[in-house]
Amino acid sequence: MEFLSQVFALQAAIVIMVHSFTVADEPGQPFSILSKREMDEVIVSGDTNSTIFSTHSPLGIGQATIERTVEQWPNMVTLRLHLKGLERFRVTHGNTTLEASVSSHHNNLRFRLWVNQKENELIDSDSKHWMEIRMVGDDGKTINAIPLNNGFFEMHLPKAFFEENPKTLTIHWIDFYR
Repeated sequence: MEFLSQVFALQAAIVIMVHSFTVADEPGQPFSILSKREMDEVIVSGDTNSTIFSTHSPLGIGQATIERTVEQWPNMVTLRLHLKGLERFRVTHGNTTLEASVSSHHNNLRFRLWVNQKENELIDSDSKHWMEIRMVGDDGKTINAIPLNNGFFEMHLPKAFFEENPKTLTIHWIDFYR
């Protein structure tokens, strides 16, 4: 019996270490969000047709799990990562993982996108998993220089990513200017 009480105490300690953010405390909200770090924030805006998840991560490395609490995902799901650079991005559900990176060398931007850990098999705009990545300044205009100061990386997740109507999405990000 003492063993079980120790197991329950350990589980409670683990739960306390995880920071949870729910879109609202009212029942019927469309998403529940769990971030890995307490200081990371995911702000949700939009409606049932189009939803934007804006991440703010002071350390530049983070993870969040977004769970839908409604029957379907919106028609358009947009992620905005408020980072200075994007060393690595990953969004996963079930057996599908979409990954990306944006690098800059001598003002030449290089966008890379791949699926299911196949980094040597980059995908292009003909792929059903294609996702354009935009860099947006604090004035809302597209910019073409890294580091982003007060801007964000914006991506519309591909419709193919939601074909199976997954219950959760997990996003990971790493800012190379951390």
